[in-house]
Amino acid sequence: MNAEDPASPEFWSTRYAAGKTPWDLRGVPAALTAFLDRSSPRRTVLIPGCGSGYEIRAFHDAGWDVAAIDFAPGAIERARAVLGPLASKVQMGDFFAPEFGGRFDLIYERTFLCALLPSRWSEYAGRMTELLSEGGRLAGVFVYGEASGGPPFPMPEGREKELFAEHFHLTRSEPLSPSLPVFEDMEERWQEWTRTS
Repeated sequence: MNAEDPASPEFWSTRYAAGKTPWDLRGVPAALTAFLDRSSPRRTVLIPGCGSGYEIRAFHDAGWDVAAIDFAPGAIERARAVLGPLASKVQMGDFFAPEFGGRFDLIYERTFLCALLPSRWSEYAGRMTELLSEGGRLAGVFVYGEASGGPPFPMPEGREKELFAEHFHLTRSEPLSPSLPVFEDMEERWQEWTRTS
C-alpha cells in the first residue's frame, strides 16, 4: 500500500493534506436535505468513508443517532476540525473490518462506493447486508458511468442489480444534476435500497 494506491489510506491522506479533494462538496447534497425532511422516525445511521463529515452534522441536527468511519488519517483530521463538538462521532478504521456493536436502520452513501476499486464492490454489498437491519435502507448518491481510470470509479449500468438484487429492493431512484466537475462525465442518482433479506 502506498500513496499511489487508492486502496491505501495514504492515497487519500496525501490529497487531504494537499487540499486536492475534488469530491468534497463542502456541504451536503440537496437530495440529502430532502431525504431528511421526509424521513421519520429518525433512528441509527452509519456513514462509511465519511471524509470531511458534513453529513454527520446534517443527520445529527435532524435527530439521527450517527456513527461514521474513515480509514484515512487526513480525512479524520479534516472531519474532526469541521465537526467540533461532534468529532467523537467519527471513528478511524477499516469499514470492512470492525464490529459496530449492532445493526443500523440506514447506511448513507456518497463517494464511498466510487472510491473503492471495483474488485471490492461485491464485498461492499455484502457488508451492507451484514450491517443493515432487515427493512433498513442503503440510501444516498450513487455514481454511474463507464470507468476510464479513477477514482472515482463509476458503476456501469446494470452492475447495481448484480450487487444488490439478492438482498435489496430499489425503492427510489432520481437523477441528479452533476454536483462537482469531477463527476461531470458521469451520472449521479439519489437511490434508496431497502434490505429485504
